[in-house]
Amino acid sequence: MRKKNRNKKEGLSFREKVLKVVSKIPKGKTLTYKEVARSAGNPRAFRAVGNILNKNYDPKIPCHRVIKSDGSLGNYNRGALAKKNLLVKEKAI
Repeated sequence: MRKKNRNKKEGLSFREKVLKVVSKIPKGKTLTYKEVARSAGNPRAFRAVGNILNKNYDPKIPCHRVIKSDGSLGNYNRGALAKKNLLVKEKAI
């Protein structure tokens, strides 16, 4: 049986925390993978943030609003062009 990664204090897994942080990014704003990781409680887990968001297909979670620390857009599970178009439409870039 696989254990779920749960934080006993909060009751949320790292994945759940990441999705919660990203769901609160307002239209027209972006956060970096590193900022999301820090807000979710593990500042060094920015690559894990990318992996979590890559598997997200919930339209309520605006994962296109998460970019790389160097300002480049990074990857997006619906394609880099789609990410760029969404960010331009939202006036985030």
